[in-house]
Amino acid sequence: MTPLVYTPGAPKWVTLSSHRAWLLQQADNLFSFFEKGCINPLGGFYDLDDEGRPFPPGAPAGGRPGRQIHSTTRMVHCFAIAHLLGRAGADVIIDHGMDFIWKGHRDAVNGGYFWGVGYDAPTDATKQAYGHAFVLLAASSAKVAGHPDADRLLTDISTVLAEHFWEKDPGATAEEFTQDWKPYDKYRGQNSNMHLTEALMAAFEASGDGDYLRMAESIADLIVRRHAAQNGWRLPEHFTQDWQLDKDYSGSPMFRPYGTTPGHWLEWARLLLQLWELGGRKLDWLPDASKHLFRQAVKDGWDIERGGFYYSLEWDGSPRIRDRYWWPCCEGIGAAAFLNAIDGDAFFEGWYRTIWNFIAARFIDKVHGGWHAQLDDDLKANANPFYGKPDLYHALQACLIPLLPSTGSITRGLLTTGVRL
Repeated sequence: MTPLVYTPGAPKWVTLSSHRAWLLQQADNLFSFFEKGCINPLGGFYDLDDEGRPFPPGAPAGGRPGRQIHSTTRMVHCFAIAHLLGRAGADVIIDHGMDFIWKGHRDAVNGGYFWGVGYDAPTDATKQAYGHAFVLLAASSAKVAGHPDADRLLTDISTVLAEHFWEKDPGATAEEFTQDWKPYDKYRGQNSNMHLTEALMAAFEASGDGDYLRMAESIADLIVRRHAAQNGWRLPEHFTQDWQLDKDYSGSPMFRPYGTTPGHWLEWARLLLQLWELGGRKLDWLPDASKHLFRQAVKDGWDIERGGFYYSLEWDGSPRIRDRYWWPCCEGIGAAAFLNAIDGDAFFEGWYRTIWNFIAARFIDKVHGGWHAQLDDDLKANANPFYGKPDLYHALQACLIPLLPSTGSITRGLLTTGVRL
């Protein structure tokens, strides 16, 4: 699928009222799909199948043991956005998620938050940086939405991050601990640090505390300015305890696959520009790094014949896992929208249109609703490691980021603009 050529001077899609209305309609469709069957009356949220029905608890088809913290917290974040958009009923879902984060995922004895929670005990009692990053994001978004328990959660998760996860010397987070806070292993990863960067910026916006912003800048410096730049902008994923690149590492196929993951290059491309804006445009390396990451991602990761981003790549940039997942396309939309707004090169408008065309044709499920999670090399929907319709977060953000200023997060943008469903 060859990228579209944009003619300079023609209206950009984000300036067209018809495109903006289409984006809002897609966001509305996503909320409608998830809100009707997501609430688990025993706490937290159900994973949904292809038709939006809850997977039975513990069902193998769900692919996930217990209710996982990143799912709970992302739903809180997304429905905090729904509240800010004026969506009636969003508050019920926020309340439900906030209650379960505090009473279900939080370890009341040792502190911190369990990765997976069953109905009698944790299904995975480890304390993972990735999950804790999303607790910070949920707390920050809930605070912007005015939830009464947001400050309690924000204070608690900030304390946990500072006391257990943050490593001052490298200026980044450790990865994983046992239930009683013993180091799980010596692995360090960029994925958890990337999402912590996103959450730290949201916490800065919600609270005004500059320490959050300085931590985000520190992570970006380590992961991108040093490691990604030294690796030809093919962003490394896996590291040793002293932050040396580990090219041989292979872990969870969903969260820590072997090789490199171009979707994360795209995600960082947007986050770097947001960080640049929030920091008063002082760190002048951020915009160039963003452009390098985006250009390398579309060069290596996009299938020029069929379209879509390969999930993972070998170290020479060739495809490794050829399945196309929805979330790299979502991150490509966010990055292209930010770059298009800040840089204005026609290259980014062309890619913005190309990625949306692929999403609309291949990922949006026009029959059952929601978006397909993954496609095989023939662009047919398949499964493993994702099952059903597992996530609202990425798709929703792709629909809303282009509608809002590039100076901050979605929640901040909704507070300062008139965008409504």
